[in-house]
Amino acid sequence: MAKQRILLVDDHEVVRLGLKSLLERHPQFDVVGEASSARQAMEIVNSTHPDVVVMDIRLPGTSGIEACEEITGRFPEIKVIMLTSYAEDEMLFSAIRAGASGYILKQIGGEDLVRAIEAVGRGEAMLDPTVTQRVFQEVRRAVKEEEASAFAHLSQQEKHVLLLVSEGKTNREIAKALFLGEGTVRNYVSSILSKLSVNNRAEAAAYAVGHNLREYIAM
Repeated sequence: MAKQRILLVDDHEVVRLGLKSLLERHPQFDVVGEASSARQAMEIVNSTHPDVVVMDIRLPGTSGIEACEEITGRFPEIKVIMLTSYAEDEMLFSAIRAGASGYILKQIGGEDLVRAIEAVGRGEAMLDPTVTQRVFQEVRRAVKEEEASAFAHLSQQEKHVLLLVSEGKTNREIAKALFLGEGTVRNYVSSILSKLSVNNRAEAAAYAVGHNLREYIAM
């Protein structure tokens, strides 16, 4: 079985030595280089083409996140693990956007780091348990914002009408429920179809259900 070729990037020599000592105790790893800056890291990546780069976020000059983006952009097969002392949301999501496969805090245990490197080498994503919940919260928030924006062009009354359309109500039933004339309801339905760029009531109903309209309307 081929060894995983690892590049260590940290501006603190003691940290690099500690990581190298840890990884060299495991026969499945081969530390092919060390770098103290992003620029040096890129030079070594170009010459050694490692499988995994373990890199500190805060480096002198170009940040680890910028280096990660350059590495993954030029060599998408190379996996990058961001190793940091900071559990800040901004850094976490910047690292993910930059293409990092892992985000690990330096407080992690040695064997946990080994398992993280192995997992990333297999193509898996790895987040430190202390930040995983934040990612799920951010994903849920983004989904909610996307769902809410799906109805941004509808008036509150149009949302009420669309909700009843999604429940299979006829124009007459909607008019009765909302104390409107049938002609007014027809106009609302026509406006809704136009604003949602759908062709008929069935498509409008599917759109409403798919984007969880009920959660964004007060009846």
